[in-house]
Amino acid sequence: MKILIVDDSRHIQMQIKIFLHSGGYSDLLLASSAAQAYHHLGLDNHIETRLGVDLILLDIIMPDINGIETCRMLKSIQHTRDIPVIMVTGDTTDKSLQEAFEVGAADYITKPLKKVELLARVGAALRLKQETDARKTREQELLQLTTLLEDTNKKLQLSNEALQRMVNVDGLTGLANRRYFDQFLVKEWRRAVRLSHQMSLIMIDIDFFKSYNDTYGHQQGDDCLKEVAKALNAPLKRPLDLVARYGGEEFVVLLPDTDAEGVRNVAVLLQKSVADLQISHQGSSLNQLVTISSGVTTMFPERGDSHEMLVMYADKALYQAKAEGRNCVRQY
Repeated sequence: MKILIVDDSRHIQMQIKIFLHSGGYSDLLLASSAAQAYHHLGLDNHIETRLGVDLILLDIIMPDINGIETCRMLKSIQHTRDIPVIMVTGDTTDKSLQEAFEVGAADYITKPLKKVELLARVGAALRLKQETDARKTREQELLQLTTLLEDTNKKLQLSNEALQRMVNVDGLTGLANRRYFDQFLVKEWRRAVRLSHQMSLIMIDIDFFKSYNDTYGHQQGDDCLKEVAKALNAPLKRPLDLVARYGGEEFVVLLPDTDAEGVRNVAVLLQKSVADLQISHQGSSLNQLVTISSGVTTMFPERGDSHEMLVMYADKALYQAKAEGRNCVRQY
């Protein structure tokens, strides 16, 4: 391990060097001043050192910048902060030692130097440095593992969300699919029973859509479904209102906590929203534009009732709308 010896006395430098050599420490750097120490540590040109110093033996009493200020400086810099500093001093007054520890010194050795004491304190400081480095390495590895785990969890979450969208969303229109509608209806039905709230449903069918496909082809038919889906979804603002593709050219709109007048108003609004698209439909016997027929119903769900009743009543109303000329709203 590399040790930096900072002392303005050449004699003390050599003495420390000889003692350390006898203890098996041969990778040593010598400095006679704080400026030379900063140079060894790469601080004089603001370039982080690559010397990898593991321990600094620092004389307190030096010309220009003393050991106390030098230690304070080292502890204020990120890449030298964790290098342990042992003060080497002939001043053993309480004030001097207190200042040394206040600026971050790990230990001190008094002059005249004793080899046994020097090697013991150096060995203890280096073991502490090794333990600190090992802890920091573990912390860094743990941080990297945590980051990797977070990234993996995020990717997994995104994958789950994508899978959930695939399961619950109609691939063509982007609306909720039949499966999600059935689940949502059951959940909202139970909530309506619990809170004694009413619930309304609109069933919608694009008029003469088979004829549209025959006239324009299935690709344009798919484009028509997408545009109609947007037109049905756009006017709905409440979070629990749901538009879903029920199958083929059929759509459903579930409106929790909505009365009979409210659902009829929404159905008329949706009919206008689709008409405003002005999609040409030469195969329609109505007005050569894409239109919709709607069946609406409202219920106060009670215990023992089935949510399937709501769908059945809306479907009957839709059948009535289609039987009475299409492009209209009928209420069951």
